[in-house]
Amino acid sequence: MREHEDTGQDSGEDRRYEAVSSRDARFDGAFFFAVETTGIYCRPSCPAVTPKRKNVTFFPTAAAAQGHGFRACRRCRPDAVPGSAEWNVRADVVGRAMRMIGDGVVDREGVPGLAGRLGYSARQVQRQLTAELGAGPVALARAQRAHTARLLLQTTGLPITEIAFASGFASVRQFNDTIRRIYARTPSALRTESGTGAGPRTALAAGVPLRLAHRGPYAAREVFDLLAGEALPGVEEVLGGPGTRTYRRTLRLPYGTGLVSVDERSAGPWLEARIHLTDLRDLTTAVQRLRRLLDLDADPYAVAERLGADPDAELAERVAARPGIRSPGAADPEEFALRTVAGPDEAARLVPAHGTPLDTACSTLTHLFPEPAALTAHPELGPLAAALATGAVRLDPGADRDEADRALSAVPGVSAAHAALIRMRALGDPDVDPDVDPDADPGGAVRSETWRPWRSYAYRYLERVPVPAP
Repeated sequence: MREHEDTGQDSGEDRRYEAVSSRDARFDGAFFFAVETTGIYCRPSCPAVTPKRKNVTFFPTAAAAQGHGFRACRRCRPDAVPGSAEWNVRADVVGRAMRMIGDGVVDREGVPGLAGRLGYSARQVQRQLTAELGAGPVALARAQRAHTARLLLQTTGLPITEIAFASGFASVRQFNDTIRRIYARTPSALRTESGTGAGPRTALAAGVPLRLAHRGPYAAREVFDLLAGEALPGVEEVLGGPGTRTYRRTLRLPYGTGLVSVDERSAGPWLEARIHLTDLRDLTTAVQRLRRLLDLDADPYAVAERLGADPDAELAERVAARPGIRSPGAADPEEFALRTVAGPDEAARLVPAHGTPLDTACSTLTHLFPEPAALTAHPELGPLAAALATGAVRLDPGADRDEADRALSAVPGVSAAHAALIRMRALGDPDVDPDVDPDADPGGAVRSETWRPWRSYAYRYLERVPVPAP
């Protein structure tokens, strides 16, 4: 649904057109624009000549533009932009649905599965998504499948038939029709296209090379410092020195296992990564979990605008000194919860004792972290493991954060500090301050309120970032 048809007002669209005219990359992923005379849709920062205002229509999602018959621009690759930061902030049904669609729930369980996880009927979910995003869950999932297919076509030598099913399409015909509609050429032509910047075609054994886009400045040093400090032997490792580090870890995925690696050094608005999978149907899920871990869909401009104006001079100084600080999430939310409660020493002991060995070890990576069901007899972790295994505590991408918080607080052995950290990291909540206890420190709680909705980022700035000496 086109936004100007919803609002009947031009002021918002005028601001969007200004962003398009100035090629403002801050809005990439926040909205898309389509050109009636060319039949093409783009990201706001597209380098092409700015179209006339009368020929431009705005859409909230790529799927909405595709649903109105527009095809993706070959120059700006609008399907490859960072995700909208709105889905990290919003805790309502639309935000939860978008996070689950990104994790591949519709591909695996269909719309009924998505609706069931949300606690709504399929019709209600369809209506709410269409009203706000201009596209329903099937169209949103289809747009995501098309992006995955383009990625595989241009980075691997897999047969096209295999790519169709690995991307989540139900048939080769559906795959071919979708690729032609969105990219205006056949899968074979898309594969041979040059200048994509995605790297050379590679065999599956070498993994899928990726460029993980992010919005604005990205303080990679602080993210990799945190990952290095938390690295769990057997499951994670960080190789190299500051500035040139590579983070690697194992992943348990819906169809198989994965091994992901991402480089700290970057030559553009992205991080270089590579993903090895036992089943390519897990590619979309693996990418989304890596993006959540690295907080790649954040909006650092919005964070800096709020926190940089804080009356606290220390916080404002730190925001100015180091733009782009992120609030890392978790690649596996249940794993993170168990590790948080166990502590690093006990977590390290659990891996060889209860983890799943990889079929083939890779460097120091030897295991998947234990599943909750394997730890239900653990003397300290048993209650949390049982709650996760039975679904009494849900930490999946579409979980209701408030409900999860209440459920965690009822689990023996899970403290308020544990629950806050799990909410911030495992559930990706951008508005949590784990350091503040409203009962013990009411003054700190009042101060923390001024940082909403970015309290998680304020925590990172104040706890993790040294201010450079003058």
